[in-house]
Amino acid sequence: MPSAFARGLVALAVALPLTLSCVAQACDPSTTEGLNARAAFRDDAFGVFVHWGAYSKLARGEWVMQTEKIPLDEYRKEAATFNPVEYDADAWAKLFKEAGASYVVITAKHHDGFCMWDTQQTEWDIVDHTPYGKDVLKPLAEACERHGLKLFFYYSQLDWSHPDYYPRGDTGRHSGRPESGDFDRYVDYMNAQLTELLGGDYGKVAGVWFDGWWDQQSKRLKGSGVKDPYVSQVNWRLDETYGLIHSLQPSALVGANHHLAPFDGEDFQMFERDLPGENHGGFSADATIGSLPLESCNTINGSWGYSAGDKSHKTVEQLVRFLVESSGRDANLLLNVGPRPDGTIDPVSAERLRGVGEWLAKNGAAIYSTRGSPVPPQSWGVSNRSDEWVYLHVIDRSAADADGWLELTGVELPEGSEPNETPLRLFPPQEGTAVPSKVDAAGAVWVNVADRAAGEETIDLILCYPIAE
Repeated sequence: MPSAFARGLVALAVALPLTLSCVAQACDPSTTEGLNARAAFRDDAFGVFVHWGAYSKLARGEWVMQTEKIPLDEYRKEAATFNPVEYDADAWAKLFKEAGASYVVITAKHHDGFCMWDTQQTEWDIVDHTPYGKDVLKPLAEACERHGLKLFFYYSQLDWSHPDYYPRGDTGRHSGRPESGDFDRYVDYMNAQLTELLGGDYGKVAGVWFDGWWDQQSKRLKGSGVKDPYVSQVNWRLDETYGLIHSLQPSALVGANHHLAPFDGEDFQMFERDLPGENHGGFSADATIGSLPLESCNTINGSWGYSAGDKSHKTVEQLVRFLVESSGRDANLLLNVGPRPDGTIDPVSAERLRGVGEWLAKNGAAIYSTRGSPVPPQSWGVSNRSDEWVYLHVIDRSAADADGWLELTGVELPEGSEPNETPLRLFPPQEGTAVPSKVDAAGAVWVNVADRAAGEETIDLILCYPIAE
């Protein structure tokens, strides 16, 4: 095979004129394809995140090369034994569909730089470096198409193995690479790989989920003295990269996990291990909610990549509630699973995914294709709305009095609601089941939850009322 750089230059020679011609498009979100894709993304509500790569073989999470300071030469030896012979893309797609997911995001390249397809830019990939010797993205793309799932590619901008990822960032300083390189050449390499992924071999790609810009964030670097979170020590040439993506596939969405307000050319904004507007996960201190579609991402257990010792799987109730809370903040939920090194998904994670799917099969109308509600998040829960209904998701009833009456703070019912004849009813609204409720003299809305302590309503008691015409 020709050298990585020779292949990269050939690909860029083809892609570059197109890249330069569409820089303006990346900064102009008004194209019909892009706007339609953004709206459809908001309707999708729920996706499955897949962290899978050479690190899975070590079974200690996707950051193992960094956290254990493994030199690149040693890590390459471990990666050379990665052989996922039990991988069944169709079985994955069926499971994700059972979970109620609308889309899938898979790690095409994570921070270790290892590629999960037969890239022509390097031999550091699953086809050339492992006994498995096959592209895993192609069968997944085909399976997703068969089962009606959209497919996004996660792509790490930072790279712990590429020699031209220089100057070094905040991570990857123990790989043993020479302290030299050409960052422009590295960006060329990235753009050549993105051209491969979106050039047609994988069909219609729903978007690219970037991660790693933060590694070169100046405020993270010792001795920089920079406090502005938007300053990077390198030129990522994002307008070029985003323009390339939008030119290759105009409906492909671009998102980047940089923990800041969206940059020009991006189409959605994500929040890692957090809900929009919160910072419990510690990544969102500098984040500002923009005007783009939103997404929260979280894990089924505590890890993104497979970690054999991680048994801290969240319950179905916890996962459903995070989905509901995301929806109540007008955000999708992207729920992660880390497949095992043989290519299978562990039974506990699969059971959790199916549990979420069972709940969505009954209650999905209050999640899919909804938008944020005029009622902001409250201590009792959250709300969202469809074109015709406002949905109140009561997930915390601890404030109810001894007789079961809970005040729905923040709720203002349509004008004309009678004190003892409110329009509140149980979900689904078409069945018209009234719920004991009242409006007090001060205009506060109350609902009685005393008889709602069994079954699925313990996870989320969904109430609804019609939107006034």
